[in-house]
Amino acid sequence: MKFQVTEIEFDFTNDDVVIFTPEGERQLLPCEREEITNETIGQIWEADDEDDLVEEITCATGWCIKSLDYRIILS
Repeated sequence: MKFQVTEIEFDFTNDDVVIFTPEGERQLLPCEREEITNETIGQIWEADDEDDLVEEITCATGWCIKSLDYRIILS
């Protein structure tokens, strides 16, 4: 099935959320959090069901999901 993400909230609640760069680790900036969210909204994902959709997005972005809304795209 195809799903289009309409709303998503990633688990960025931990203040010590870090990313690893060639220069070392640093905190994920608010603008980077927003960019990750905005890049996911509107995308169409191929998945078997809602659980698989969550797994696909988590694997693709590297972030756990707190909440997710989507619509099913009918072919």
